[in-house]
Amino acid sequence: MSLPSRVDYTPEAAELLLKLTKINGPLMFHQSGGCCDGSSPMCYLKGEFRVGGSDVLVGELVIEGVEEAIRVWMSATQFEYWKHTHLTIDVVDGRGGGFSLESTEGKRFLTRSRLFTDEEWRVLENSPVTTGA
Repeated sequence: MSLPSRVDYTPEAAELLLKLTKINGPLMFHQSGGCCDGSSPMCYLKGEFRVGGSDVLVGELVIEGVEEAIRVWMSATQFEYWKHTHLTIDVVDGRGGGFSLESTEGKRFLTRSRLFTDEEWRVLENSPVTTGA
């Protein structure tokens, strides 16, 4: 079995990400740790959020029509809680965090999750992760 993806997106999220990329340029996500905006995937211009040495690259979103993959990061401490979980970035109507790019669109990104299957976890359990270091 190949390495399972840790993160994915819904068609609705892909549509909004394509729009935001056309307006702003390359994007990135950082999964918020629950401070100001709860536990939300925060969308930034690529490089606008400074990834730290202890941030973990959860995965990259490859979206048709978007030239550059969108990297999804989270802090190492939060990754410890979420490492058993597959994340799906979705979008709903409403205002989310003021720092996230989708807020001007009357939308907010959110993360849906499910536990990895036993088979997926056996493959991922000891696989290395990339950090911002």
